[in-house]
Amino acid sequence: MDSETRHIIISGGSRGLGQTLVRGLLEAGFRVSTFSRSATDFTRDAESNASFFFAETDVSEPTQLDQFVTQAVEQFGRPFGLINCAGIAWDGVLATMPESQIDQLLSINLAGTLHLTRRVVRGMLLEQGDGVILNISSIIGIRGYRGLSAYAATKAGMDGITRALARELGGRRIRVNSIAPGYLTTEMSHGLDDGQQDQIVKRTPLGRLGTPEDVLGPVLFLLSDAAKFITGQVLVVDGGITC
Repeated sequence: MDSETRHIIISGGSRGLGQTLVRGLLEAGFRVSTFSRSATDFTRDAESNASFFFAETDVSEPTQLDQFVTQAVEQFGRPFGLINCAGIAWDGVLATMPESQIDQLLSINLAGTLHLTRRVVRGMLLEQGDGVILNISSIIGIRGYRGLSAYAATKAGMDGITRALARELGGRRIRVNSIAPGYLTTEMSHGLDDGQQDQIVKRTPLGRLGTPEDVLGPVLFLLSDAAKFITGQVLVVDGGITC
């Protein structure tokens, strides 16, 4: 792929899965712009890389997203790709879940994805050429799990955005796909106790939890020209747990 001239915007790139994706994209030669609510050691260290741009930005604040995208475009030009990776996870049965947690899940995972994508797509449509949008959803939105109904709603919504936008943007050669990871060894799975993790591993045909690196390969593939006839799809990366 012609990664040297391609600019990728990724939300939530300061830690966990997002950090792994940012590092992998930079190693592949992309120019990468990312944001999170606060800087981390990783983002501070990466600022010495001329192909990296970071700004503290709240994904639930549309005005801040506008400012970030403007700065990113000034830095590296029109984005070729957008990866919606920022997200939070609250668990608990819906009947007792605080409304504030439901609102936070919706504003960050779902509304934030819509606002950022809207802003980036406007720029993509102003110029001719290919483009790629990737939504990092979850197998939770496909299968559903007890205690994760609100989280599942946001991730299933991201897959719905993928299918609808693929139809809206296909005529302009902008591909839109989702990647739905299974349980990964990131901070979002640290709330699981040893017994819960053992149950997940036993139900997974490949016999382990996933790693952020397991998602990087599919991301690089879907960004590449090798995937130029793939759009509107949800690629499940879960070690076979949903099969």
